[in-house]
Order: sequence, then structure tokens, then C-alpha cells
Amino acid sequence: MIARYSRPKMAMIWSEEAQYRTWLDIEVLACEGWATLGKIPAEALKEIQTKATFNIARIQEIEKETKHDIAAFVSNVQAHVGETGRFIHLGLTSSDVLDTTLSYRLVKSCDVILEELDKVLRTTKSMALRDKTIPMMGRTHGIHAEPMTMGLKWLLWHDMLKRSQKRMKEARIQIAVGKLSGAVGNYAHVPPEVERYVCERLGLVPDTISTQVISRDRYATYFSALGLLGSCVEAIAVELRHLQRTEVGEVREGFSKGQKGSSAMPHKRNPISAENLTGIARLLRGMVIPAMENIALWHERDISHSSVERVIAPDANILADYMLARLDGLLNNLEIFPEKMKANLDQLHGVIYSQRALLVLIEKGISRDEAYAIIQKNALEALDKKISFLDLLKRDEQVKAILGKEGQSELEKLFDPNCYFNHIDYLYQKVLET
Repeated sequence: MIARYSRPKMAMIWSEEAQYRTWLDIEVLACEGWATLGKIPAEALKEIQTKATFNIARIQEIEKETKHDIAAFVSNVQAHVGETGRFIHLGLTSSDVLDTTLSYRLVKSCDVILEELDKVLRTTKSMALRDKTIPMMGRTHGIHAEPMTMGLKWLLWHDMLKRSQKRMKEARIQIAVGKLSGAVGNYAHVPPEVERYVCERLGLVPDTISTQVISRDRYATYFSALGLLGSCVEAIAVELRHLQRTEVGEVREGFSKGQKGSSAMPHKRNPISAENLTGIARLLRGMVIPAMENIALWHERDISHSSVERVIAPDANILADYMLARLDGLLNNLEIFPEKMKANLDQLHGVIYSQRALLVLIEKGISRDEAYAIIQKNALEALDKKISFLDLLKRDEQVKAILGKEGQSELEKLFDPNCYFNHIDYLYQKVLET
């Protein structure tokens, strides 16, 4: 999936070249930090800055022998630099480079995801305004409930994604930390000044306290935010899948020229994008638990987290980036069918207005239970016999007795979907102005 669908910005962040390039940047920046303290001569630093490079194939050859990626990398860089290469990795431990790199790449990934999320938010806001007054059936338990508008669905999705945006921004703060504090985090062989120098130039801040590694609750926060983002996207996708069902038919995914919905049935137009998003959400959520389990390490460090992060860090970010891009395409090309929405509103012979009828009877002074029994009896008869709920209420002797002379016209006023939209501006204001 990653090889086929990865997008350029995110793919570049998680490329092998980018990993080694960030390692090299950190090593050279650390040398610059040491030089500010007079530990590395200016001439030696200039030589390091000029000559420091790497060869991926050679690193991999060395790693076959060392069984250690950072050690192999440092050996290769030192070979390119020459004698002054002895200053490379001065006072550092592997996790100083690995964890700072991980934080840096996660921050870059988060920025890409926030950029894509912003596009989707612009789409949902635009569609919410466009479809603000298109009436449609609201459903609970999959059953017709009361009228709402298509705009309110868009508005709900917009609000959900705004919360995801906020969670991602908060998670970015948690992960935007680096550490160059040595083997057990006590700066025994590298001073805090070097850490500050490197982190500042990478757009990070020094971790408040670390062992040999950055505490993994920070990264778990980030992957949890990705998991929640995936679930919010899935909520949109599942709703769109339901609305596309033949029996509902209120929306439809865009269909490009030459596209085929089925190899066997030429008539098919399936909700493949929404289904794809549902599957991706499952994958994203599946990466949250391993990220949480990475928090508990032995003493100051073990490497049980390492294999997990080598998989979930690129995969989760690439999946989230692709998910948002596909969602935005789905939403922008979604076809809306107001006529079908209107037909569905009228499908149940008016029983969707039962609560308004109930409340009118209660307002006339009878008990709620008595009013409920009267309305329920007529509603169920309308459903069973497929006849007008309004006509049944008009003929009901109890209803006529309760409502009096003006009862007929009073009942007719209840059967208007626009009555449900009196506070729609209030809802829009709450969501779009906060």
C-alpha cells in the first residue's frame, strides 16, 4: 500500500536517504555546538562541515559486521572526513541521534498532516454552507427519526475534524523535543549547551528530562492523535457508505470516465473510497496500542520499542496523509440528491412528525403517557397500513376532543420540515465562529 500510494512530501520524510541525512545533520550540529565551547578547533569543524557525508551501500556493509546501525553510520562518516572525524559523535549515545531524528521526522510529518487536514476543513466548511438548508431524513438506530439538513451533517464532520486538528497540534508540542544528554541522560559526557544548540537548529526543544531515550508517552500521544483522526474520518466514511446504499440513495461517490464498479456487474457504482477509508482507520488504530506499550521500558532503556517504531512511524504517517487526501477527493466529488432526500422524508406517511403531535397534546393539558398512547397508536397504524398519519390524527375522536375546533389546522401546521430548522443559524454560529 505504501509503495503504491505514498505521496511525495510524506514519502520523502520517511525515505532512507532522509533518515541518514538527518543523522548527519545532528552529528554535524553537535560538532558545531562543541566548537562554540572550544572543544573542537575551528579548522577541524570546517573540515567536518565540508567533508561529512555518507554512502548508504557502505553503511549497510559495515552494519552486517557491527550489527549496529548508528555505529556503522558513524564509521562511514568518519571515513569520509578523515582524521578530524574523531570528533564525530563526541560524547553522544545512539539514542541521542535516533530519538532526536524520530522527533524531527514526526514533527515534519505532523506538519504535512495538518496541511492536508486544513484542506479537508475548508471543504467541509464550504459544503456545510452550500447544503445548509437542504432537508433530509435524520436517523437513529438506522430508523427514520426527524428531519434535519445535509448541511448539519457537513457541520458535524467539520466540528469533529476541528477537534482532530486541535489534538494533532497539541501532540506536535509533545513530540517536538530532542535529547543529546548521553547514555543515561545525565549529561556526563556532553553538556546541555550542545543539546540546546542542536535542538534549536532543528526546530525542537530539549526534553525536560530523559534517560537514554525520550520518554515514549510523548510519542504515544502522537500516535493516539493519529488513531483518533482515523476514527473521525471513519465516522464520515461509514455515514457516506450508508447514505449511498441503494435503499437510501441520497449521495453518491464521484465516478470518473472509464471507471468500473464491478468486473461482473456493469451497473455497479460502489462506495470504494469510503470503504478504503474505513480500512485505513482500522490500521491506524492498530498502531496506537503498540505505541502505548512502548512507554514501559526496562530501567533507562531497552530496544523493545525500536522495532515497533521502525514500522509504525512511517506507516502511520503515510497512511494518515493518504487518508486525508483521499477523503478530500471523496468529499469534493460527492454527488448530492436533494430530490431523493425529499422522497425519503415522505416515505413513512408523516409519522416522523409524531413528536410534534405528542407535544401539542401535552400542551393541551393531558398527561404525557396518555398523549403518547394516542400518538403511538395512530403512528403504528399509519406504518402498518401505509396511510397518512395526518389523516388518521384528524379522524381520531380523542385528538378532536383534545384540540377542539381549531384542531384540523393546528395539526396541519405540525407537518412542516422547516419547523425543525429554526435554530440552524445558532448551530452554524457555534461551530464556524469558534
